[in-house]
Amino acid sequence: MSIQPKRIFTVSELTLLVRDRLEERFPNVWVEGEISNLRTPSSGHLYFTLKDQQSQLRAVLFKAGAQRLRFALREGLQVIVRGRLTVYEPRGEYQVVLDYVEPKGIGALQIALEQLKEKLALEGLFDQSRKRPLPFLPRRVGLVTSLSGAAIRDILAVLTRRCPSMGLLIAPVPVQGETAAPLIAGAIRALSASGKVDVMIVGRGGGSLEDLWCFNEEVVVRAIAGSAVPVVSAVGHEIDYTLADLAADYRAPTPSAAAEAVVPVLDDLVEAILSLKGRLAQAMSRQLSVVRQELQDFDRSAPFLKLLSQRDAQRLDDFTERLKVSLGDMISRLRRQGVASRHELQTSSPLSRVRNALVLVPQLLKRAEQRMLAVLAFRRQAVRSFAAVLDDLSPLAILGRGYSIVQTVPAGLVVRRARDVSVGDELRARLAEGQLLASVHHILPDS
Repeated sequence: MSIQPKRIFTVSELTLLVRDRLEERFPNVWVEGEISNLRTPSSGHLYFTLKDQQSQLRAVLFKAGAQRLRFALREGLQVIVRGRLTVYEPRGEYQVVLDYVEPKGIGALQIALEQLKEKLALEGLFDQSRKRPLPFLPRRVGLVTSLSGAAIRDILAVLTRRCPSMGLLIAPVPVQGETAAPLIAGAIRALSASGKVDVMIVGRGGGSLEDLWCFNEEVVVRAIAGSAVPVVSAVGHEIDYTLADLAADYRAPTPSAAAEAVVPVLDDLVEAILSLKGRLAQAMSRQLSVVRQELQDFDRSAPFLKLLSQRDAQRLDDFTERLKVSLGDMISRLRRQGVASRHELQTSSPLSRVRNALVLVPQLLKRAEQRMLAVLAFRRQAVRSFAAVLDDLSPLAILGRGYSIVQTVPAGLVVRRARDVSVGDELRARLAEGQLLASVHHILPDS
């Protein structure tokens, strides 16, 4: 009977073997637990521990997944997560790499709404002191909504009935879906900066919390609060409330009520018909769908590259933590060296040298003063000599010796030759004192 030779693994080989078995056995698991030891490094990845009363499990949510979260992770939050089990090789720890997280017992949208509401309220974005009165008779009304929804039909009907001559500037946007919020915020900022509207209506028809969610997004709320003109929020029905309602200057229960709030009643009929302007938004939406599909296809075709990227990102965070510790130790060591050097300087103070050198200071000052006086006297004499030379060369000195400067009138050209003038020309002669105005009666030839 032959004895099989025993196989000896290296630590790395065994770790890789365990990792492969884990990833093969648990590619997609759901786990429930409480978040603890949450870390959020500058890389954007989230690291925390899932625990219950008996055990704990390390978890990683990489940046791409963290950016898709609608709420913020917090210590002590009970969550349900989905991911795959793997092993972080440098430390030999098994962990779950997450691709989905939701709060337990409360919807992700609801908890995200409460967190954002609390944050913006502390900044004062919902304070009554920020609210502005609506203009009595605006020149033009701005409207941010969808061209295909019921809200625009209700608003147009009311405006037509109450004020048919009212100007209307529409910024068509999608009012539902993941891409809606930044487009709505951009439209609000554009109308605000245009200077072409005096009041703005932002809204849509009713719907579920998910349908109205874009009006709870931080980018939309901040755009409303930062608008240069008053904003009327008209989101959903009377029972629907969003953060856009809290930030707006006036909250209307329905889009029709918003139109009634911004314009007075007039009797004329509307003669202009608004044309459809949603083609660009639809084209952009189709293009985004194509790009999104291409990204999804690439993501499915290169899972190995994605896995390597995630592992390198985790290693980078690990190295960053080590670097912080090393830098802390170096700073402490340098601080101790500085204290020792200061003590050494104090024990061998150069104060006595300074005192001895101070005896020479008055003598040096006296010498410097004498040298400066001599230089000033020499410079003063040189200036007098230069002034005398300049005085001799001055045109005024030449005039004083009996000469004059003759100029034509009115051009003021200096006459140097007799042929430069003609009989009848007027001339101005400048003397040492005063000027003469003369006429040319005869031009004599050169002698």
